[in-house]
Amino acid sequence: MATHHAPTDATVWKIVKNVGDVVAEGEEIVILESMKMEVPVLAEQDGTVTKLHVEPNQAIAEDEPVADVE
Repeated sequence: MATHHAPTDATVWKIVKNVGDVVAEGEEIVILESMKMEVPVLAEQDGTVTKLHVEPNQAIAEDEPVADVE
């Protein structure tokens, strides 16, 4: 299992993949917004999203968990 973390302080702008969705390595799971820029959180491996740690409009800190892919 891989836990994906926020690369910077940001706000969750969009949930692209939901729990149970299959993702390929490099595919967007969540899009964050930081200083008016979109910052994608990308799958680090092929698998299935097993948990989302965030919801839209939530403020999150750098290195905070965003999603689990198994």
